[in-house]
Formats: sequence, C-alpha cells, structure tokens
Amino acid sequence: MPTIREVATRAGVSVGTVSNVLSGAVPVSKQLRDRVLRVIQEMNYQPNHLARSLKIRHTKMIGMVVRDITDPISARMLRGAEDAAWLQNYLLVTLNSDQQWERERQIVTALRTHRVDGILLTVSAGPCHEHIRAVRDAGIPTVCLERDIPGLGLDCVVAGHSEGARDCVKHLVSLGHRDIGWISAMDDETAQERFEGYRHGLQDAGLEFDHTLAAPAAQLLARHPRPTAILTADARLATTLLHTLDQRGLRCPQDVAVATFDDSWFSDAFRPRLTAVAQPSYAMGFQAMELLIQRIHDPARRRTRVVVETSLEIRESSGANSVFNLGAA
Repeated sequence: MPTIREVATRAGVSVGTVSNVLSGAVPVSKQLRDRVLRVIQEMNYQPNHLARSLKIRHTKMIGMVVRDITDPISARMLRGAEDAAWLQNYLLVTLNSDQQWERERQIVTALRTHRVDGILLTVSAGPCHEHIRAVRDAGIPTVCLERDIPGLGLDCVVAGHSEGARDCVKHLVSLGHRDIGWISAMDDETAQERFEGYRHGLQDAGLEFDHTLAAPAAQLLARHPRPTAILTADARLATTLLHTLDQRGLRCPQDVAVATFDDSWFSDAFRPRLTAVAQPSYAMGFQAMELLIQRIHDPARRRTRVVVETSLEIRESSGANSVFNLGAA
C-alpha cells in the first residue's frame, strides 16, 4: 500500500501539501490540487484516518445506541441522525441495546474506548446511569434521544409524551367515550409521562381516574362494564390488543375503540387503521445529531433540552366519523 510520502514524491510536492489537499485545512492552488488528486487516484492511495485521528484527537465517528433498530420509530430516528451526520462529514456507528441495561453499559463503555467523538443515546431502563456519567466525565459529548436523564445535565431531544396522550384522550372523549382504558408494558420516564397525559386528559374532561381502567388487556376486556375505548402506550401493544379483540369476537371500533401512542408504517396497514399519536421521529434524530455536533465543537455551551410536538393521526380504530361515534348517538 503506498504511503503519503510516496504520493508526494511522485506528485513532486511536499508531504504537507498532500496532507493539505486531503484535509482542506490550508488552501492549495488548483493546479497542485489536481496534480495531487490525480496521483492519489493512480496509486490508489488510502489515507490512514486512524493515525490522523490520534494526532488531532477527533475520529469523525459518532456512536448511536438504540433500543431496537427493527422498531420503526428507532429506524426513522436513526435515518434522521445519519443524514445530519453525513452533512457534517461524520460517520455513524449504530448498536442495539435490546432495552437491556447491562448490554447498554457495555456498548457505551466500548464506544468510549474506541474514541468516538460523541454518543447519541436512547436510554434503556436500568438501576443506574453511572456508565453514562463516566462517559460525560471523560469529556465525550453525549445527547439523549427520546428520554431525558435527570441529574446528568446532558442535552436531550424528547417528544411531548404527556401532551400527546392528553390530546388522544380528548379525541376519545369527543366521540362520547367515558370509560377509557389504559395499557402499558413499559416502566420508565417515558411511560410515566404518557400515563400522566392519560390521567390529565381524563381530568380535563371532568372524568374521575379509575385505577382499574389501567390494566392489562385481559383484565380490561373481562371488566364489567367493559371500557368502550382503550389507549395503549405504544403501537406494539395496540396490535396485540387488536388481535386479542379478534380472538374474543369483539369488533373495533364497534365494541371497543382503540388508539395508541407511536404512529408507525403499519398503522395504515391494519384494518381498522390505527388512530395514533405520532412523534416526528426523523426530525428528532436529525435535530439530536445537530445538537451533538454543536456540543462536539463547543463543549462549554449551555445545556439544551428540546421538546418536539406530537400530532394525532385520526383513523378508523377510534371510531371517528362513523356510525359508531358515541358522541353522535
């Protein structure tokens, strides 16, 4: 493999000139630049980016940790983050934590060891966040995506979880529903915020919160009276609920209306199509990456917490604009 010195010798320039052509740090005349680039192509020279990164203490690589890359929400966030990184000449390395705290700890530690310039992190629920604190204390910029971590002072980009769930309850109430169930399988800050939005939505409508309406699907469907509508904390729970309704011979939305948090590509594929709270996942990933790169270049800047608005995508599963609209009865 040719060296930078051999490229310089064949091009008849100094090693510094070749380096300046590659980095763009110092202007080089068009004539010299074209000559150097022609020789680089002829010799198939590949710069040693690792050696250069050891000198300038930047690898131009960013690590992104997601809970599950096969999840449509995570996939859209990843695409947004990658596009933003690419525009700033950063490469993105993506790893899955599988929502396992120990695996997340090992991944974050490995990224620190491999000298990434920054970390974009969707945090898993776990007993502590000392591994993230260690990365922060080591001076590696870190931005949290989807969830904030209290007490660490990290930049973050999160969705308006509480307001989104609140808007969804308001929609169901507008259709005449009064017994609205809640299903959640998560136990973290995000789930708590969505649950609080559900409770506040009931309060806004003058409805009293009934703790028996916050339960697994089997309990809700066995309850008497059965809730006329159910809001789930994520799309996977909604699809499971629709399957359970079908198994029990119950119709949606005629017998039970369904709405969910987390709009997904399959929301339109199901029948009935799912009414869902949508968070702008691509924009969140893009904005979080921009925030991280700003932090890399300006470590002393003030902490930024961005809350993005959600939107409610109204479809058939909630019974809107149908003969099953209870409010029209």
